[in-house]
Amino acid sequence: MTKKICLINPWIHDFAAYDFWSKPIGLLYLASILRKNGHDITFIDCLNPCHREMKHEPRIKSPKRQPWGNGKYPKEAMDKPDRLRDFPRRYNRYGITPRIFKKELTEGGKPDLIFVTSMMTYWYPGVFEAISIARQIYPDSAIVLGGNYATLCRDHARQYSGADIVITGEGEKHIHDLCDLSHFMPDFNNLDSYPYPAYDLLSTIDQIPIMTSRGCPFDCTYCASHLLNDGFRVRDPMKVVDEIEFWNIKYGVKNFSIYDDAFLVDSTNRAIPMLKEILRRDLNVSFHCPNGLHLREITHEVSRLMFQAGFRTIRFGFETSSIQRQVETGGKITNEETTAAIGHLNNAGYRSRDIGVYILCGLPGQLAAEVHESISFIKSLGARPVIAEYSPIPGISLWEESISVSPYDICKEPLFQNNTLLPCRSEKLTYEMYRKLKDETRATNHD
Repeated sequence: MTKKICLINPWIHDFAAYDFWSKPIGLLYLASILRKNGHDITFIDCLNPCHREMKHEPRIKSPKRQPWGNGKYPKEAMDKPDRLRDFPRRYNRYGITPRIFKKELTEGGKPDLIFVTSMMTYWYPGVFEAISIARQIYPDSAIVLGGNYATLCRDHARQYSGADIVITGEGEKHIHDLCDLSHFMPDFNNLDSYPYPAYDLLSTIDQIPIMTSRGCPFDCTYCASHLLNDGFRVRDPMKVVDEIEFWNIKYGVKNFSIYDDAFLVDSTNRAIPMLKEILRRDLNVSFHCPNGLHLREITHEVSRLMFQAGFRTIRFGFETSSIQRQVETGGKITNEETTAAIGHLNNAGYRSRDIGVYILCGLPGQLAAEVHESISFIKSLGARPVIAEYSPIPGISLWEESISVSPYDICKEPLFQNNTLLPCRSEKLTYEMYRKLKDETRATNHD
């Protein structure tokens, strides 16, 4: 039986937020599957940075956007949650106003089902606000909550979110219990059987994410990828290029983001054929990888092909120059491999300021000196260090240690998992030390 279904990408409530080419790709995959089964779909994006109605909100400044499709979100100051009352930073709602949200929700008509996604665990207040408003307008519609927060903080979501149903993990595997999918169902083990995400539901398609894989073969102690995905699965690189060409030709999309946890893994069979095919088809496109690529996979050939194929924003996961911690956190990279990789990138044509390298700050028991040494090491190689504040995530290998050292009750309150708080700071790495380390990265010579 056909149902009317409303999909909602909720607000971010936080001290800071920036649109690094973000789009709710998981929710839009669901939209495509549901539409192929005949269901009537509406979509509300609370994080739409270019909503046409925002011009009627004079108290909110129009955000600065970049030509590559990234930039600031519109924001509105709001009261901090009581648990964060003493933290000396302004708290904001990022995205469209509640007035616009209510208008879109009302104009869409009463849905049978409302699906709400979620991202960071500590962004749940924006999720709760969206659920609360939807409940007020449509008290008889069933509300389903999924996404990262729902998966990682399932009990918290079930107790406090106000949703009727909380689903965990990959949403496609649960929706058959909620609505009729008798006409079409993808093969969960074959990502190429999935329809393209329903990006046509976006009001502006200035850029879109492209999925080349799900999951990651590594098991780093600070990462939740294995908790959010059912194993490591990859797409056919030729079919990935087919999708890029589709969006480029039919919708004029020129900027694509890749958030995959392991885009470069097995590059001989995946990334290299994909990059060569992009060049063969002479696609006039650019790529942005803000999530952190694997430095170990960077070779002379890979770096050259990435540069030629239009990979403009490249970020890499390095985390630390401490050899001991590199081993303890998963053995993803070594200093020698990092040195070689950055050399390849420089030789391919990337400038120092183009090569962003993430350094984790605020790990349990971490010394400020370790972060300083990591920053100095990356700068010495001709790359740009980028501080990535550690967020303790329920279920990761470092979770129990994080609980034991954090001055906050991160176990019971996801708000305290916010990396802005530096939740596992100590006298060995205070907030003041962290600020000085941030200044060190800003002092990098951007040649």
